[in-house]
Amino acid sequence: GVGAARAGNLTFMVGGVEQEFDAAKELLTCMGSNVVYCGAVGTGQAAKICNNMLLAISMIGTAEAMNLGIRF
Repeated sequence: GVGAARAGNLTFMVGGVEQEFDAAKELLTCMGSNVVYCGAVGTGQAAKICNNMLLAISMIGTAEAMNLGIRF
């Protein structure tokens, strides 16, 4: 989010040629505290999608539990 970006605490999940990742890693560490090489092209996006899906499932579960609790 915006707060993490301002604080330089972003996480970058990167896919692509490993030598190109190594060349870009120094620049990415200026913007984020976690830089993870995920593998071939597209794997960084796949990891981000999985991370976002898990976050959404957690948020939905919390909202449903709160709703159920309120109704009881």
